[in-house]
Amino acid sequence: MDSEELMLTVRITVAERALLRRLAQGHRSDLSEVVADGLLDVLPTLHDTARAYRLLAALAEPAPCALTVWLPAPLADLLVPAAERVARATGVRLGSGCAMLGAALRLWLAQDPQLLADHLSVMHAGRSSALVAA
Repeated sequence: MDSEELMLTVRITVAERALLRRLAQGHRSDLSEVVADGLLDVLPTLHDTARAYRLLAALAEPAPCALTVWLPAPLADLLVPAAERVARATGVRLGSGCAMLGAALRLWLAQDPQLLADHLSVMHAGRSSALVAA
């Protein structure tokens, strides 16, 4: 464990957890690294009001699985301003950084699995880009 990382717990569905595991296996990384990559993919897009509402919609489906991840502190620090941006755009406040992380992760995982794998391949040029078949 690196002292510059924060532990956060999010709620996701069984299918989202399975997809996250396949993505991590396909890129020979751990779940926390894939979650961090997903945040880097999603957070810059939240300036759009429609995207902010889609993020909130991602929280509508019940999520029975708890997932604990480690994020670099500078990335985790971006969750609060991102939640504030969503609140300004939608009028809905997310209760915590964990809620923002869960919403962003679920929004990211709602994309086409091959697109996610392709994005990870770009982010990790030189690593395996194979997505384990569902």
